[in-house]
Amino acid sequence: MKFGQTLRTSLYPEWTCYYLAYDDLKALLKKGSVGGQEWTEEKESRFVEQLEKELDKVYSFQRVKLDEINKRIEEEAGEVDELCRKEAPEDDEFTASELELEHIIADVHDLAKFTRLNYTGFLKIIKKHDKVTKWKLKPMFNVRLNAKPFYKENYDALIVRISSLYDRVRTRGKERAGDSSAGGKQSAFVRSTTKYWVHPDNITELKLVILKHLPVLVFNPNKEFEIQDSAITSIYYDNDDFDLYMGRLEKTEGAEAIRMRWYGGMDSNTIFVERKTHREDWTGEKSVKARFPIKEKYLNAFMRGEYTVDALFAKQREQGKLSKKELEEMEQLAQEVQYRVLTKRLHPMMRSFYNRTAFQLPGDARVRISLDTELSLIREDNMGRVRSGDNWRRTDIGIDYPFKQLPESDICRFPYAILEVKLQTHVGQEPPQWVVDLVNSHLVESVPKFSKFIHGCATLLEDKINVLPFWLPQMDTDIRKPPTHSFGLLRPADTTNSSSVSNNSTNDEDHVQIRMIAEATEHSPLLLRGHEDETHNDHDNASSFLKQLSPAGLRNLFKKSKTTFGWAQSSSTSNTRRPVISAKPPPVKTFFANERTFMSWLQFTLMLGGLGIGLLNFSDTVGRLSACVFILISIGVMIYALFNYHERANRVIRNETGEYSDKYGPAALTGCMVLAVSINFYLRLTLGG
Repeated sequence: MKFGQTLRTSLYPEWTCYYLAYDDLKALLKKGSVGGQEWTEEKESRFVEQLEKELDKVYSFQRVKLDEINKRIEEEAGEVDELCRKEAPEDDEFTASELELEHIIADVHDLAKFTRLNYTGFLKIIKKHDKVTKWKLKPMFNVRLNAKPFYKENYDALIVRISSLYDRVRTRGKERAGDSSAGGKQSAFVRSTTKYWVHPDNITELKLVILKHLPVLVFNPNKEFEIQDSAITSIYYDNDDFDLYMGRLEKTEGAEAIRMRWYGGMDSNTIFVERKTHREDWTGEKSVKARFPIKEKYLNAFMRGEYTVDALFAKQREQGKLSKKELEEMEQLAQEVQYRVLTKRLHPMMRSFYNRTAFQLPGDARVRISLDTELSLIREDNMGRVRSGDNWRRTDIGIDYPFKQLPESDICRFPYAILEVKLQTHVGQEPPQWVVDLVNSHLVESVPKFSKFIHGCATLLEDKINVLPFWLPQMDTDIRKPPTHSFGLLRPADTTNSSSVSNNSTNDEDHVQIRMIAEATEHSPLLLRGHEDETHNDHDNASSFLKQLSPAGLRNLFKKSKTTFGWAQSSSTSNTRRPVISAKPPPVKTFFANERTFMSWLQFTLMLGGLGIGLLNFSDTVGRLSACVFILISIGVMIYALFNYHERANRVIRNETGEYSDKYGPAALTGCMVLAVSINFYLRLTLGG
């Protein structure tokens, strides 16, 4: 689709006259160059003058609208404060505040989209100008863009303020139990984590959708939010043989990742030494991340083994703030990390930097969603030239994204945001339905087991890496998907006056909502209900499929239901949902995983067949008899592996659920090998003499 058409179909109708007049500028270029006419200085002046007017129009509108949104947020904050101070506030008053916040959320979303569309339009029209006229306007216009940088506006501060207000309204002014800094004090935690890529076009919408269910996690609620508060930087360690890289990539049992992490700017004095340990499912254990704090001034000495673990925890032992068990666990972790660094000759290898927006109920880590933006992966090794030197990190950069001072060979600016959904539940407890809907929506692209460290090494140190991750081919494809009309952000029905609130017959659920429309398309999940007419022609039946935002909040966040990421079933016996069947085609990586399994079986059969052929040609009678047994087993296993490969591939194509693991093949193969070796021993003992 051409950009002009994209702009016309994507703009917010009420702001139409404030968007870039892309078609007019394009027509001006076409008119001035039609029939091979020479592009003159007069035509250039006219075009530049029109372009400058458009830039001024877009910039001025964005500033005015942003000031208006900030003013409305301040006014609403005052009203919510007054409402919360009342002894017995009416529920309708909270509903009115919720409606106004939903209008504000919709305006923030549309303003972010307005900014993105206009910036793209300016870049495209300049590119077209330079191509058509052969006059180079891009360098000069970049200066003008920097003078009116509407595209550099960061909406995170707005989102944090809106989230705080929305959470107060959602809880009807009641204080949440728990510590707002929960999550920052955990030294060891176990979670199941799934990862997704998010296109820049969807980042703001995704944040606004999530904050309607989970508030933005603020570690210090008494401090005004600053951009650097969301910055997270990690230094990953590895050796010249990339042992840790290979362990994490191949997901071998016990594979470790060791990193140094700090939050905020470069003046942060506390560094967290973290170790992530991978556990295979068959062990019955979960992958674990554990960490301990250390002062920055001691870190180099600790990594060299000069600063002992006893000295590291001496002060904490005296203060007695930690229990004996916690202290022993941290001491053991520190000893193991220090030993691993020294014995494996680990050194700084890769830096990751990103700004994180975390969503979590205060004091409740059962559901935590984080969105990492502006991800940058930077070399820390000393191969080729000195970067970190003898220090634990390089000192020529801070958190000044996009790190323009670095050569392109030292940095990979990741094009997408990373969404991580972290669940920590008891046995039998399933994720909330809205989380299921979120991860199946058009806003995200699933990339299981994605690793920032692995991606950095694979892209910046490709000449030194022998094995690359499966997701690299996905980097060349556009991950954007057409809206499925089953999940997204809607503007409230009353858009005539976004600053006023009506308390008449409007239902409190007819506002900005996470919509679950019962409409089967090739892109949306098919939601069926038992014992009902499947046509759903009448409005009442259709509206029963709308899962709208409820002001009741999250009191039923972990209601026990038969809900999984692939299946949804209501706990009500009279209103039972059938499985959620996703019409989305299976990801390519699933087929690659099937191929890798087949190749592993094939590798074994080739080894066994080679052994048999060797015995057949260069051994005595006993050896030739044994060779026949080995070759027959090899051919049988090869045919079995090929059958399994095609059978699994067909099941993946049909999106079938169920057991994909091979329960009997490995056992049968082991039995055949034991039998073959036993026959060989028997023949050698009876006929060999």
